Amino acid sequence: MTEETPGFEEKPDVPSGASPDDAEPKAAAPSSEEAAAPAGDASENAGLVAQLDQVRTALNERTADLQRLQAEYQNYRRRVERDRVAVKEVAVANLLSELLPVLDDIGRAREHGELVGGFKSVAESLETTVAKLGLQQFGKEGEPFDPTIHEALMHSYAPDVTETTCVAILQPGYRIGERTIRPARVAVAEPQPGAQTVKPAEESTEAEEGSDAVENKESGGPDEG
Repeated sequence: MTEETPGFEEKPDVPSGASPDDAEPKAAAPSSEEAAAPAGDASENAGLVAQLDQVRTALNERTADLQRLQAEYQNYRRRVERDRVAVKEVAVANLLSELLPVLDDIGRAREHGELVGGFKSVAESLETTVAKLGLQQFGKEGEPFDPTIHEALMHSYAPDVTETTCVAILQPGYRIGERTIRPARVAVAEPQPGAQTVKPAEESTEAEEGSDAVENKESGGPDEG
């Protein structure tokens, strides 16, 4: 059995004529598979980028679809709300239209002093209820005639009006908001025919007489014969 001498390392045999560097092991040259590895990674990265672009495109399309659906839903909700309000207004208007003759009877009874006792309480409760539903009464004597809200049942001429005027309210009108459910039925009066033309003629005559008087006064009166 041989003993190893401490402090010495075994060196590989070096052929004669070779340099010491030849004895050191050389790194193996890269194989063809290792050389092709970077190219494969680049193509794989390009494929991932293309897939990411496709995912982003799909996400943008889905986001646009969601936004469009949300806008359509909001428009649908607004249409439903408008239709609901319109149906409610029509229903209330139809109901109140049926109560207008009753309100007319209450008005006539109030004018004749017959609205007393329990009938007065019921009438006032009914008027309060229809007012809460939005019913408004309109039509007053002396206001200008408006064919969009007035219905003329009587016609006459009056010297003290300058335009077609409501001189009597035969039946008051009623509206709900901007919706007229019954026009006010009125008697109207118009200015006297020719009143506007006669008045200026009279004024011109009076002006001429006044100017003649001034001239006579300045000249000392008429010439004496």
